[in-house]
Amino acid sequence: MNPPPVAADAVEAQAEHLRWVIQPILDRLGDHPVLQAVVVVLVGLLVALLVTWLLSTILHRLAKKTDFDFDDQLIRLLRPPLFYTLLLIGLLIALNLIELPEAWNDIARLALKSISILIWAVFFSRFFRLVVRSLAERPDRAGLISLHTMPLFVNLASALVIVIAVYLLFNVWGIDMTAWLASAGVVGIAVGFAAKDTLANFISGIFILTDAPYKIGDYIVLDSSERGEVTHIGVRSTRILTRDDVELTIPNSVMGNSKIINESGGPYTKYRIRVPVGAAYGSDIDQIRRVLLGVAKGNNDVVATPAPRVRFRALGASSLDFELLCWVNDPRLRGRAIDSLLEQTYKALNREGIEIPFAKRDIYIKEIPGN
Repeated sequence: MNPPPVAADAVEAQAEHLRWVIQPILDRLGDHPVLQAVVVVLVGLLVALLVTWLLSTILHRLAKKTDFDFDDQLIRLLRPPLFYTLLLIGLLIALNLIELPEAWNDIARLALKSISILIWAVFFSRFFRLVVRSLAERPDRAGLISLHTMPLFVNLASALVIVIAVYLLFNVWGIDMTAWLASAGVVGIAVGFAAKDTLANFISGIFILTDAPYKIGDYIVLDSSERGEVTHIGVRSTRILTRDDVELTIPNSVMGNSKIINESGGPYTKYRIRVPVGAAYGSDIDQIRRVLLGVAKGNNDVVATPAPRVRFRALGASSLDFELLCWVNDPRLRGRAIDSLLEQTYKALNREGIEIPFAKRDIYIKEIPGN
């Protein structure tokens, strides 16, 4: 087997270089290939331990001088692949010393090179995960990478690492990828037609995660009037928990093509509530304003900023129509706040002697049948 040169050949090149370094030691052992191989493996193990210890110690001292934790985690990630790579170099040298049949020797060498590819594939997968997490947790992070979009970018990076690793493994073993790529293209077209709805949900999920019209914990209102808290945003569907503790699972393709009201959106999560109040004609308008503002300021759910306000909306058919406007800290408090405000408003108007009008009908009987 004569595979084309790939990145894994660097391990073999370093093995040849290290062999020349320890060649004087091997010459003293005489013509004992097995003993020489054992010594090389032990030397490789000691070198791996020494190099990783020295490198991690030096880098760790440098990392202590920084204020962030990224470099410390990177050092911890780097130690295992570096150690195993140095150990693989020793194994390659030992393999060259042992007189195995050519076929077995080639298979063993390719197996060791494949292991090195897998080791570094795991490292880069964890490295990209660390980078994405660090970017998502930064206080000045960009809008595209955040805590709720972190799984998407981690999965994309992992998929890219897997594709590159598979490509390198195929090259190491001398496998022609042309037929595989052609087959994958045909399979991809078939899957695309068979699972077009699933793909639509997947693509819409990516747009939702990146565009972020809502996030987990937001209160949203759908076109169909359902209102609830977003509990999960996946690549296929979004889950909403209503105030009745009923969970709704909605495909992302539907969410992406619907008008959604995000009650938690905007510069802050405060939510304004409106309480309509009617007073009888002849009531003192200033007194009504004072009573309604006193009710709002005395309510525990109502925030002081923005300040509550009262608006005189209309001269109704049988009442003076007012509206009490005030804010609560979170949309989930809307129902409780309206309940307490209505109760306190009714009691306050009764105490102040302000009449709350109600519809009245006068019936005139023009004629009684039979009289």
